[in-house]
Amino acid sequence: MIEEKIGKVIKGLGGLYVTEIREGDNITYLESRAKGTLKRDDERVLIGDNVVVSVDDMTPDGIVISRILERKNSLIRPPVANLDYLFIVFAAKRPVPVIETVDKLISIAEHNGITPVIVVTKADLDTERARELSYIYERIGIDTFVTSSESGLGTDALSEFIASSLRGGKTAAFAGASGVGKSTLMNALFPHLSLAASEISHKIERGKHTTRHVELFKIGDIGDCGYLADTPGFSLIDFDRFDFFELPDLESTFREIAKYRGKCRYQDCAHVGEGRDECAVLSAAERGEISQSRLESYRSIYKSLKAKCAEYKSK
Repeated sequence: MIEEKIGKVIKGLGGLYVTEIREGDNITYLESRAKGTLKRDDERVLIGDNVVVSVDDMTPDGIVISRILERKNSLIRPPVANLDYLFIVFAAKRPVPVIETVDKLISIAEHNGITPVIVVTKADLDTERARELSYIYERIGIDTFVTSSESGLGTDALSEFIASSLRGGKTAAFAGASGVGKSTLMNALFPHLSLAASEISHKIERGKHTTRHVELFKIGDIGDCGYLADTPGFSLIDFDRFDFFELPDLESTFREIAKYRGKCRYQDCAHVGEGRDECAVLSAAERGEISQSRLESYRSIYKSLKAKCAEYKSK
């Protein structure tokens, strides 16, 4: 007889997944592989998926993930599903922050209905720069934390925010470039996790990929816990290769630009080359109401999506 159980995938490595099954006050963990059709890239199981696990004691491979339940969202990078929050982590110094990558992650989160949260790490290395970077995002209404795992700066406030936000089974992920201190920070916030941390190469100012896979960790009280994931680091977010969203969606993913929708001289204004008299966004940037780095990120993403759109039309 086949028994079906519903659970959440909390870990996956080498095609083997661990699914957490909650039945009343009881929690069990089942190791299994996914059904063949769920191994294809466009249908594959992601960490954070709510799934149906079929248990058949009469067959050698008696436990298998047979179905993925409807997702609220899913990301390509980091590869995780059903997120409520995305903690976007970057260092004030070492490695030098790539602001465009930060802004791309924010846009991807906004497009998918995920709340972005900014976390600036290693503030002890350059406190002034950390505050400057934080202010870019504070002013547009994104929750922002300046932290140092070395000194403990900001860790209590961030820990309280995470614990409060994840109550009721919410799911969040830490994401950012290699070496920015994601795992070190998570260890400072939640010492019981004991995550491996990476070192920075002094020659190339990049971190080593210590976290090799996505795994969800329970945060909070057992009866009211949420889930937090550490994710593998990366060097870039490639809008040319991957379809995160389409060109018409871009404006709405930059909240400070979206509020000027319809205020430009021309209805089809793209905010990429117009003069200040024609473009309300450019005029706002010149008045200091939109940060120059955010406008540059918007224009860079626009350029990539525009080129991709032209490439599709030519085929």
